[in-house]
Amino acid sequence: MIDEHLRNELFEQVGQLSPAKQWQVVRFAQSLVESPPKGVPGDRLLRFAGTMTLEEAQQFLKSIEEDCERIEPNVS
Repeated sequence: MIDEHLRNELFEQVGQLSPAKQWQVVRFAQSLVESPPKGVPGDRLLRFAGTMTLEEAQQFLKSIEEDCERIEPNVS
């Protein structure tokens, strides 16, 4: 059940949108309902806690910062 305050806020915000945008909100909400959660539950990852040294973790973060934050629009 949706909270009444949340419902009112949602109606107020969506009511300010064009009909096309309102349908976009509906489709987005539907996609949230239809999409199963992705990933692994945190309790299944706990076995990895403490398996990386501080130096390894720092190198890991450095690699992510250097290599994963680039946008290459011409790569398909």
